[in-house]
Amino acid sequence: MTAGPAMMRLAALVEARETGRARPDHMVALSRDAIARLDGRIHAFAHVAEDPAVSAEGPLAGIAIGVKDIFDTYDQPTCYGSPAYAGNRPATDAAIVALARRAGATIIGKTVTTEFAYFEPGPTVNPHNHAHTPGGSSSGSAAAVASGMVPAAIGTQTGGSVIRPAAFCGVAGYKPSYRLLPTTGMKHFAPSLDTAGLFAASVADVAVFAERLTGRALAAGPVDASTITVGVYFCPQLDGADEAMRLALEQAAEAAVAAGFTVVAVAEPRPLMLAREAHGLIQDCEAGLACGPDLDRFSDSMSPRLREAIRSGLMVSPQDYDDARRLAKRGRGAARTLFDDVDVLLTPSAPGAAPEGLASTGDPRFNKLWTLMGTPAVNIPGFSDAAHMPLGVQAVARFGHDRTLLSVASRLEQAFAEAR
Repeated sequence: MTAGPAMMRLAALVEARETGRARPDHMVALSRDAIARLDGRIHAFAHVAEDPAVSAEGPLAGIAIGVKDIFDTYDQPTCYGSPAYAGNRPATDAAIVALARRAGATIIGKTVTTEFAYFEPGPTVNPHNHAHTPGGSSSGSAAAVASGMVPAAIGTQTGGSVIRPAAFCGVAGYKPSYRLLPTTGMKHFAPSLDTAGLFAASVADVAVFAERLTGRALAAGPVDASTITVGVYFCPQLDGADEAMRLALEQAAEAAVAAGFTVVAVAEPRPLMLAREAHGLIQDCEAGLACGPDLDRFSDSMSPRLREAIRSGLMVSPQDYDDARRLAKRGRGAARTLFDDVDVLLTPSAPGAAPEGLASTGDPRFNKLWTLMGTPAVNIPGFSDAAHMPLGVQAVARFGHDRTLLSVASRLEQAFAEAR
């Protein structure tokens, strides 16, 4: 893959601070300067803090973080990507924002989101080619990291809103096991699916971010490849992936073999196939319930696409919703059985590279199943298509096995780089 924009490496910044080679205020100043230079073209930020607090203490001291603008912040506007909430000033922080502040991070600004984290795009462009989408709904978070404005950012995923923009922008995007990160204080769209996620330049960087943010042992550790089985996941959606993406998945499997992993083919079990189809109905119904009050009050301020989604959700019957939830439950049982035989699955992060144009944020077909299953997933960057646009490979692991996922994915990222 040809060199893209120069990114800030979170792990390197942390090490520089801890060894006395960099001061937290200087580290934050790097991000402030980069935003001033670059965001006029990238449009990753909906709001930039005028005088952000910089802490000298804490595991994330000196790390400037972009926060997706569906998380409440008491000191910056929170507009949920919608004119309906223009100028909204919450009284308190979302739980994950408070967690970041307690760890010493600097909340440098609010990153652009699609409206209510659904499909109506914001102004953000792809840092690799401004004529292409950055993905969504965590558009600004992925683009802010990819363009080198911040070393880390927070986003969310309800379908594919962390993994897909990470793939399109060529960064690591980590969707943890459901509820590992708190979602209190975010604008919910589908509460049983909404998952907070993280972005950084590489898998190792996003793992360091996750560990220092949460206090959990999540930083990527050494891996004995001979003890790990990697499954290449074959599902009907692969027919919709483009040739470059299928080739990248092939090359990823070859690199895993070369690195000493056992690699096997895994066919999608029928319960998981059915669960994937249930995702949309669950999302729609919950969006109707969660956002119906917004429709009642702010219909004229919403995009037609969002209005229609909420109205459709309000029409879903309780019986249909319960039937879909039963399919999801059976799918989770099948997923547990699947991971009895493999440690990590590999599948495309998206059907291909970022599509040209800004009217669409891309297709979540390879992501929504794993969101519904609640399993941890991470985009591993490192491949590109003929036009030098990033392609990502998604790694997925058993629910709760986040550190295993991040450790294996970090080793795979190295293997991909060695194979190029």
